[in-house]
Amino acid sequence: MLSRRQFLHLSALLAGGAALQACSPLVRRLADPALPLEQLGELAASPSPAHFQALNRLTFGPRPEERLRVKQIGLPAWIEEQLAPEALDDLPCQLRLRALDTLALEASDLADRSDKLFDNLDRQTVPGELRQAALIRQVYSRRQLYELMVDFWSDHFNISVDKGDCFFLKTVDDRQVIRPHALGNFGDLLWASAHSPAMLHYLDNQANQRGAPNENYAREIMELHTLGVDGGYSQQDVMELARCLTGWTIKDHFWRGEFVFKPALHDPGSKKVLGMEIMPTGQGEVEQVIEALARHPSTALHLARKLSRRFLGDEPTSVSSNQELTQRAARAFLDSHGQIAALLRVILLDGLAQAQPTFKRPNHFICSALRMLGADTDGSQPLQEHLASMGQSYFSWPTPDGYPDSSSAWMGNLMPRWRFAFALVNGGIKGTRLDLQSLAAPLQDLLPAAQADWLSLLLLGHPLEAACRTQLLASLQAAGAQQDDLPALLTVGLLSSPDFQWR
Repeated sequence: MLSRRQFLHLSALLAGGAALQACSPLVRRLADPALPLEQLGELAASPSPAHFQALNRLTFGPRPEERLRVKQIGLPAWIEEQLAPEALDDLPCQLRLRALDTLALEASDLADRSDKLFDNLDRQTVPGELRQAALIRQVYSRRQLYELMVDFWSDHFNISVDKGDCFFLKTVDDRQVIRPHALGNFGDLLWASAHSPAMLHYLDNQANQRGAPNENYAREIMELHTLGVDGGYSQQDVMELARCLTGWTIKDHFWRGEFVFKPALHDPGSKKVLGMEIMPTGQGEVEQVIEALARHPSTALHLARKLSRRFLGDEPTSVSSNQELTQRAARAFLDSHGQIAALLRVILLDGLAQAQPTFKRPNHFICSALRMLGADTDGSQPLQEHLASMGQSYFSWPTPDGYPDSSSAWMGNLMPRWRFAFALVNGGIKGTRLDLQSLAAPLQDLLPAAQADWLSLLLLGHPLEAACRTQLLASLQAAGAQQDDLPALLTVGLLSSPDFQWR
């Protein structure tokens, strides 16, 4: 177990950048390891550092078996496997979700369960189980690219559980909107989202009715969900689409929380959106616009840019090459009539070579630590609190744009990450267990430098640069580390290092 003194000494060391700054992802100078790679167990057979970095983007942290799979079949073939998630057996992950019984309930049942004793509203259990499920899936699912896309669409079609009835409606949205379509057809996803009570409630469309229009959802479906802010729509288009959306609302009594169109609340006049004449057909008016938005060239380009930023980084090496890539991805999207996998295939197969280091968002940081170290977790509240302390509680971003993708948004809050690393290694997170004894078993007879190499290969994908390794070990010795303390201290140090913060 690490002492408080050792942790504080290590934190001060990391804060000053003295120990591991040479391992910055912008440097990554590889040196001869202290022990031959062939003696470092199965990790010796893992892919090159370049493949490791690719897997760091295509998973929530590459586990040894995923690294070995890429070694066996190659990265392009592995990506194709991931683009067909239904063919990947995910039963072990699904079994971990069995106790979370709210995940399968309908909106009215979730509402009834939340209205305990009618006057004691429980707003914690339902979103709590949804957050727990999100983390479990990100850590344990074999369908890693699919879960990354679920995470992406959850931001793209952001809904905060902290607003009104969204605390129970979002569970249905996650099950019926995001997850079924995450690697399917974007038109189907947009259609499902537009009919989602959670989305309608979050963006106030239940208050949009004839004579009292509310433009919130009409604006966001064009600005954020489809065309993009520079996609060619006007304020007049927003106003006209809001008129089309009048009467799209939510049942609030029997079958509470289900979508309903109420003709009595609908503006019956003709409308004109994006140059299209919309004849008075009631509910069909919006559905006509949705179909046009889903196949619009601006939508294709907007999605290609966002997915490129998510997977390749927010600072591409070449503006011209990135523009060419996004144009090709957008064309693949249009040619395939909106297939998400077709767009993604171009970005991943053709773009990973030009990807830039991206600072891990909090959920990626936590999940990568758990996955790479083989930790066992139930994803419950104690672990969720660590995630919240880093600024990314699942489904709680208050504005419709979703949690930010930019590295700069996450780089200024490092102390909670160090606290998590310390708590994980020290067994201080209830419901989460790291078997450090088993992890350290291969290290027992190794010299300190070889121990550092083994753990670095596991967590960073490459052995430490020689000078960096020497400085780290000297610093740990100055902190009073004994031989038995070394695996724990090295693990905390590597999890807290600059290199582990990036993907």
